[in-house]
Amino acid sequence: MTERRTILSGSTFEEQIGYARAVVDGDWVHVSGITGFDYATMTISEDVVEQAGQCLRNVGAALTEAGCGFADVVRVRYLLPDREDFEPCWPVLRRCFGDIGPAATMLVCGLADPRMKIEIEVYARRAFRKA
Repeated sequence: MTERRTILSGSTFEEQIGYARAVVDGDWVHVSGITGFDYATMTISEDVVEQAGQCLRNVGAALTEAGCGFADVVRVRYLLPDREDFEPCWPVLRRCFGDIGPAATMLVCGLADPRMKIEIEVYARRAFRKA
């Protein structure tokens, strides 16, 4: 039987909206779109690069809890309201994804809160582990 479990971050949004930070389904890990909120303090920077860094810390925490890491990411999706904000984030994104080169897409779209300047969603496949 395939393992399926949810991972919660403690964000109030998870309860209010009804979703999980991530879902582990067998070897696959589906991480919801994560924003630059520091969920411990429910604060968010006004700077898009700082938000991107916080997004990646949040993504990393979800991946770790799922039993994998950035090296297991096979797809990443970046969502930004302003396309001009994407390029300044590249160095931060490259630090996590540059060596692994996942499939990636950037979309320009509105986000749920006007303070949000970037949202990052990832799919990972946990590495084969011997019993």
